[in-house]
Amino acid sequence: MTDPLRTLTEAGVSIWLDDLSRERLRLGSLERLVRERHVSGVTTNPSIFAKAIRGADVYRDQIRDLAARGADVGEALRELTTHDVREASDVLRPVYDATDGVDGRVSIEVDARLAHDTAGMIAEARALWWAVDRPNVFIKIPATLEGLPAITACLAEGISVNVTLIFSLERYQQVIEAYLAGMERARDAGLPLGGLDSVASFFVSRVDTEIDARLDRVGTAEARRMRGLAAIANARLAYHRFERTIATERWRTLAQAGARPQRPLWASTSVKDPAYPDTRYVTELVASGVVNTMPEATLEAVADHGVVPADSIRGTGDAAAGVLRDLAALGVDYGEVVALLEENGVDAFVRAWEGVAEDLRTALSATVRR
Repeated sequence: MTDPLRTLTEAGVSIWLDDLSRERLRLGSLERLVRERHVSGVTTNPSIFAKAIRGADVYRDQIRDLAARGADVGEALRELTTHDVREASDVLRPVYDATDGVDGRVSIEVDARLAHDTAGMIAEARALWWAVDRPNVFIKIPATLEGLPAITACLAEGISVNVTLIFSLERYQQVIEAYLAGMERARDAGLPLGGLDSVASFFVSRVDTEIDARLDRVGTAEARRMRGLAAIANARLAYHRFERTIATERWRTLAQAGARPQRPLWASTSVKDPAYPDTRYVTELVASGVVNTMPEATLEAVADHGVVPADSIRGTGDAAAGVLRDLAALGVDYGEVVALLEENGVDAFVRAWEGVAEDLRTALSATVRR
């Protein structure tokens, strides 16, 4: 029988799970996915933790202890989430060791409310790095303008970074520059570069969701033809920028010092429009040296019926650029779209964080009253 997920890994794509919960850890689900579904990493975000913690009995004992200690909501939320990330990092540690630190990574995000506070993000990244205390953790920092210097600063200190919420090619180029600057500073400070790593999380499906809605408002036959083309074209162009980066003398100098490339990571890979194949943001974005992080439903869809090519990105640059030109000709403002998506992405994570914080505040208070 064919194994599409194995085929995907053999094509050079690292499969990461976009989900984590203590229940998943307790029941051994993560270990099973590593063993049976070729999962080699985990990503989390505030929405994932909000879903995991809200109403889950498995967190009850720790919440009781936190309440007894008089922990405030911020401390409690950090302890709950870092506990899960630490356990997941231990589950993935054999993968980390077997791949010499390329995979086996688990990501945890700085407080979303700090997305426009450079100093706050740096301080939070340090706190999370210390609290998880595992070499295979990634600290997620959003690719806001304020996040760019935080990325550089954290890498310069030896903190591995997953740069999240990237939507635009321009911002991705700025992320690349922030990464290179951070690695150069780490090298100049005498830090070993071999264990210092980064990925750049380029969001996919949300681009189609926003642009398709705009095309529907245009309503012409040409607009209908363009539906569902933007997100894959955008990601493919990002990959070509990655290829150009690792061909530069600046990168080769870092590589000679032991640095590894900042791999593109395809995020937001679940299909939002049921008219589209449910594996399209996986099978259409295959190239060696990338990560694809999927919710479990997408992972299982690929395992069940994914048709995985050896490569579906290289050689597509001209066609992808043509998609963006055609969208502009239809009046779709790419710059406006990606700016809106970044703003909405930050806002969504802030709402999730504040929602779970309020639930936790209630749980801590109720525990104290009892």
